[in-house]
This record gives sequence, structure tokens and C-alpha cells, in this order.
Amino acid sequence: MKNNLSNIKKSKYYLDKGECIAIPTETVYGLAGNAYSNKATLKIFKLKKRTKKNPLIVHYNNLKMLNNDCITNSVFFKLYKKFCPGPLTFVLRLKKSSKISKNVTSNQKTLAIRFPSHLLTKKLLKLLNYPLAAPSANISTKISPVSKEDVKEEFGNKIKFILDGGRSKIGLESTIVSLVNKPRILRLGGMERSKINKVLNKNITFDSVKKKIIVPGQSKLHYSPGIPIKLNSTNPKPNEAFILIKKRKKSYKNYYYLSKNRNLKQAAKNLYKILRVIKNKKYKSIVVEKIPNIGFGEVINDRLRRASTK
Repeated sequence: MKNNLSNIKKSKYYLDKGECIAIPTETVYGLAGNAYSNKATLKIFKLKKRTKKNPLIVHYNNLKMLNNDCITNSVFFKLYKKFCPGPLTFVLRLKKSSKISKNVTSNQKTLAIRFPSHLLTKKLLKLLNYPLAAPSANISTKISPVSKEDVKEEFGNKIKFILDGGRSKIGLESTIVSLVNKPRILRLGGMERSKINKVLNKNITFDSVKKKIIVPGQSKLHYSPGIPIKLNSTNPKPNEAFILIKKRKKSYKNYYYLSKNRNLKQAAKNLYKILRVIKNKKYKSIVVEKIPNIGFGEVINDRLRRASTK
């Protein structure tokens, strides 16, 4: 993370030329390109091997730039004031005058946007005169990256530059809330649903299954290490990786702990890192003990369900 300013300027240089780079955020690392550029956004889809039907999240520096592209409302401002910058993505109506590439929206009339809180990416966005389309910096359906090393593992030398911001603080993608018509949660993530409910003083529904992909993270198979995963189990075989929510007195080489003491926030942060370690150790299958379905546990269970889809 040395020479931050020179690395930020190098990032800007590549982005201005229509290239894609990896950027750190508090959630996971993103594969970023100029959201107004058809050339740059098309590269994102090609690098990720991502279907063009799956729209991208766009990252903004401030409200002034957002106003060029989206129609905001009172519910947005209530949540923005409380949680931004942070791990919350909003789906808003797109303005007809917006310059956002149609690649980004998959030709829809809405846009998923957020304001990342990672200091390096905030500094980078401040230097740009366009927002950044930045889905997670991984091959589509695979495990999201939480470090520079993870991005290198995914893409090797296929991307021009990785802005190294250390390990992602949250380690899971942002929560996505649609503010088109009545508020709905479209993806569970780094912002707990209970906190959103508290601010809005109502219980916001979570649409777990969608026939049409409106936002990222809604496809059935996602976040996958490419290994069969068996959920809510306590009997792993010796050749299976066993993921546990907290440390045990007895430990075996195939045991992997999400947290020391059943801390669900810590468990969520460690999930992708542990899945990647298990994948790289060439295990053929994974067994996961029952995770409490509350708070970040709800998010972990959502990710594991999608990762285990065949």
C-alpha cells in the first residue's frame, strides 16, 4: 500500500484510456472501468466471462455526479444519510439524459449504484470525471476476491493494474436495496437488513428468487469454489473440508473455522478467504455445520446456498 498517490494516479491513467483495473472496496475487490464507456464496460464482461444479461453496480464519489444519471427520492436520502459511504447499493431509476453505457444496465431503465468507503477508492473517484462500473474482480460465478492476491489468482496478467488497498474490511458484497416503487432487498450483504429496517421503520422484504436478473448476485449459482457443498451437517468424512462457525477444543487438519467465538460478522469476513483456501488445497467436497440464520448469518447462508447450487 506504499506510494498511494502514485498508485491512484496510475489507476486513473489506465481508466482514462478505457482499460479495466482492480480496485479495493470495504466489501470485496472490484473490476473497474469507466461506466460511461462502451469499450471499458464491454471489457469487464469479457474478463469476467459474465453474461450481458447481468447488470453492473456503478460506484460514485458524490451526489452531484449521481444526479447526472439517476432519479433520487426521500427514502434514498434517508438511507444515504445514515449509511453512505458504505456497503449499501441502491437501485434507482435512470435519467433519460444519463451517459451510462447500456452494457452496464443490460438495457434496463434502472441503475444499481453505491458510494464505497475505502479511502483509496474514494480518492480515486474524486480524481475522475466519470463513475466506475465495478463488479467483483473474479471470474463469473466464482469466489469474490478480498485481497490483491485473490485478484491475481483470478486474472493473472489479464488486467492492467491492481490498486492494492489491503484486505477487504467486510469481505462480502454490498446489500442491494431497490428504491423503485416500494423498497425491497434484492441481495443480502455487508449491511444488515435489521439496520435498514430500523431506519425505515418497517420490515423490508427480501426477494431471494427472481425470474429476471435485475441486479448482481441474483443468479442461482454464485460465489462458488467449484466444489460440492453440503450444508447443515456435522459428519464430515476425513477427506472433506469441514467449515465450522467457531473454534473447537479438538481440531483436525480438515477443520476450517469462520470465527473464534461464533462471531457472525467475523465469520462473514472470513468466508471467501476460507473457501479459497479449501479450493486451493484441492478438496473434492465441503461440509458446513449449521449457521444461525440471523444478522450476518443470514448472509453467510445465502452465499453458501448459491455456492452449493448445481
